[in-house]
Amino acid sequence: MATQTPAKFDINTTLRMNSGHDIPVLGYGVYQTPAAECEEVTLHAFKTGYRHVDSARAYRNEQPCADAIRNSGLKREDIFFTSKVPPKSISYDAAKKSIESTFSQTGLDYIDLYLLHAPYGGKEGRLGAWKALAEAQKAGKIRSIGVSNYGVHHLDELAEYIKTSDVGGTIDVGQWEVHPWLPRNDIVEWCRKHNVVVEAYCPIVRGQRADEPVLKKLAEKHGKTWAQILLRWSLQKGYVPLPKSVTPKRIEQNADIYDFELDQEDMKNLDFPDSYAPCAWDPTTSND
Repeated sequence: MATQTPAKFDINTTLRMNSGHDIPVLGYGVYQTPAAECEEVTLHAFKTGYRHVDSARAYRNEQPCADAIRNSGLKREDIFFTSKVPPKSISYDAAKKSIESTFSQTGLDYIDLYLLHAPYGGKEGRLGAWKALAEAQKAGKIRSIGVSNYGVHHLDELAEYIKTSDVGGTIDVGQWEVHPWLPRNDIVEWCRKHNVVVEAYCPIVRGQRADEPVLKKLAEKHGKTWAQILLRWSLQKGYVPLPKSVTPKRIEQNADIYDFELDQEDMKNLDFPDSYAPCAWDPTTSND
């Protein structure tokens, strides 16, 4: 079950998705990573032990990610690669073109996970874009499909569409900004109920909370950095964190989170159920 949190983790730990495929619990994010340096830093992530790369059409760096996969010396099946339909392409035709463009740019035989990047385009656009994903999955081009930045009302809309039509597909993954100051308990609860894997972007809050007393205290207690505390929190919540960095040392530190554990009290000290403090955009509130 995707919603079961493993008792122990290492960098090779995976979660099983509704699609039947597995997703590594630690991802390497390449948002805003310039194409010119993307291959090099992604190769460093692979060397460090990461086996999961999160890209998107909107990031304009799918190709260097694919080059890194090819030049890594690793087997294609050992690397999990994600892309996304751009926020402005959420319709059936535009989503189909997006998927085709990903394949022509990357030269990959299949994509592990393809998401709808945001709940834009209106109801018809959203459902049409999902249909394009489901068709690509049926054709064997994409192994797992999902959404990003969907609110509960968008998730309900999609679940109803899947249930009442013959479009097919399951919501395998949902990706959101999630951290202690943006816990999104309503969305997480929905995902738990439907066995949807929760991916957490901005898991270290873009460094904006580095001086929080609770993080300083826990970092001192465990002999770790404040960022490692936040990433460990994410893992122990059962999420798939997607830290991003172009600094080799930080890429390594972000993966060095398996030799300690936050206890019950630590997790309680990082519980802010009523907090709503996004550090990025928040399309979940869109009523488009």
